[in-house]
Amino acid sequence: MTGTWLASLATICLCQVALAQVPETGRWQDLDFTADAVQGRSSTRYHQILADLAANGTLDDDAAMLRRVRRITSGLVRAAIAVKPAAAEWQWEMHVTSDPDQEAFCMAGGKLLVGTKFVQHLALDDEELATLIGHEVAHAIAEHHREELSAVLRIGPGHPVRPLETLMSQLDTDLSLQIRLSELSRIQESEADQLGMVLASRAGWPTSGMVSFYRKLAQAGSPGFNDRSHPSPASRLNMASLLALLLGQ
Repeated sequence: MTGTWLASLATICLCQVALAQVPETGRWQDLDFTADAVQGRSSTRYHQILADLAANGTLDDDAAMLRRVRRITSGLVRAAIAVKPAAAEWQWEMHVTSDPDQEAFCMAGGKLLVGTKFVQHLALDDEELATLIGHEVAHAIAEHHREELSAVLRIGPGHPVRPLETLMSQLDTDLSLQIRLSELSRIQESEADQLGMVLASRAGWPTSGMVSFYRKLAQAGSPGFNDRSHPSPASRLNMASLLALLLGQ
């Protein structure tokens, strides 16, 4: 009983109800966990994923792609820090994997992983790859994972206190929960598209590559980028085309 009480108390201490605004878009968010708490748990999970990939021999197994990803990401990180100065304190990490189940993600605190099979499948050039990475970095800059976990915390009778690790596991494995959060997910994906393009543009990448990336996504029908949690491929391509015109002015 004591252990349960202490776990609940620890979770309450990690909570810090706050209102925040997403950089550039200005959308308001309700955030119930501290940034440090979410980043700490995300770092633990990220390094477990890396350890599993390393054990399978699929971590950083393409040296040329790793150099390419780190080169492109460095400029995007500088652009990200310009819109979110707190990101300068993050311990950014970039890795690649040949695991075919991995496409790309950037966890809270700047923990990036890019799937080489996904990049090769879409035959992404550097401009298109910068758009992909910009999208993932945008998720971290917008603190989307922190917002999702806050939303999960509020679901359920009386909003029972649950450990952050439990909420993360629910978010990863509970399909019914993912469906309930699908509207928020679509908002976040659309926001990451827009903010990612802004970051890529400020990092010096031409808008033509951004539009080309979303055109390739629409044509390829990538399951991870075109599922129910994302806006439709056609709407994403239209958004990219319109934003490219604005960024080009």
